[in-house]
Amino acid sequence: MAALFEPFRIRDVTLKNRICVSPMSQYRARDGIANDWHFAHLSRFALGGCAAVFTEATAVSREARRTHGDLGLWCDEQIAPLKRIAGFLKAEGSLPGIQLAHAGRKSSERRPWHGETPVNDEDIELRNEAPWQALAPTDEPYGPGWPAPVSMTDSDICKVIEDFGHAARRADHAGFELVEVYAAHGFLLHQFYSPLSNTRTDAWGGSFESRVRIVLEVASSIRANWPTGKPLIFRISATDRIDGGWEVGDSIQLAKALKMRGVDVIDCSSGGIGGPHPPVHFPLGRAFQSDLSEAIRNEAKIASMAVGFIWEAETANDVIKSGKADLVAIARELLNNPNWPLHAAAELSVDQDYSLWDPAFGWWLNKRARVMRKLGLGRNERSSNSAT
Repeated sequence: MAALFEPFRIRDVTLKNRICVSPMSQYRARDGIANDWHFAHLSRFALGGCAAVFTEATAVSREARRTHGDLGLWCDEQIAPLKRIAGFLKAEGSLPGIQLAHAGRKSSERRPWHGETPVNDEDIELRNEAPWQALAPTDEPYGPGWPAPVSMTDSDICKVIEDFGHAARRADHAGFELVEVYAAHGFLLHQFYSPLSNTRTDAWGGSFESRVRIVLEVASSIRANWPTGKPLIFRISATDRIDGGWEVGDSIQLAKALKMRGVDVIDCSSGGIGGPHPPVHFPLGRAFQSDLSEAIRNEAKIASMAVGFIWEAETANDVIKSGKADLVAIARELLNNPNWPLHAAAELSVDQDYSLWDPAFGWWLNKRARVMRKLGLGRNERSSNSAT
């Protein structure tokens, strides 16, 4: 059995393989409510053989949204549409996961195809979408031309901590089996723990312990509202990749502290802090962030997930086999090919007769393959469907 297709157990939950669908924002919600688009978008990954399917970044409050199109879980009315999605994913053999988020100073942004710039009067005129006030550790804007956020008070911070807990409770009611917290890529929790964006001098800034305080308290708040048997995951930017910023050693220390608060997996990305800093140059290449997940996995003694430029079956399998991570998260390659896990299984000689496919698909495809072999038509279909 290829390492990529070995089951993986976390608490009371077992993933059938090591392939997870990374959260991919769709910007198609209205008032944070999921709709048929989200159902269709996420369901195809379950049919394609992914072990866990995560929703996009889901705002824990209305002001926590990045865009007007973000999903939300700040009120009970948002539970039912998500429950329909989670139920279908589970019925088709995938674990439903949800990523909870607060955008912080990146809030009130246009959708990418509208420019990825701050919402302004033009959006009111064209789309009836007004800007809202962003909150952050300080009043430093996310970037040039961005409005200044409001520096958060103690009560603002405490509300955010409670909002994550309340959203986790709703996620449980909606039937999700996994919660991931978005603490990476310049979102609010990353803004707090990075010394580049958190220059506070109170109990929420300054020292390492003060900067990570909100992250740890969010973990505790979720654990108080999330069943003991269900896993909790944190996605972090393991390094800012900027001199003077957050470093891998900091992430190892944070991962150890999160583990003590009931966190089970660290999803390891990097960069994205924003602010008045030079653009980050990433060392792009196959699975280029897997060294980060390996360091955190080995030093913090916690399960890790690798993400970034993983689109080949052999690469994904090597990440797991070599011990660089326990799980891999794949995003854009799954948009390109939602059946990527099933094709990867064929490429790695785990499935040569469509046995991993749902019979509604696999029966027909296997029949076609037998006919093609009998007639000598074309290449062997299972070997021609590469994971790339």
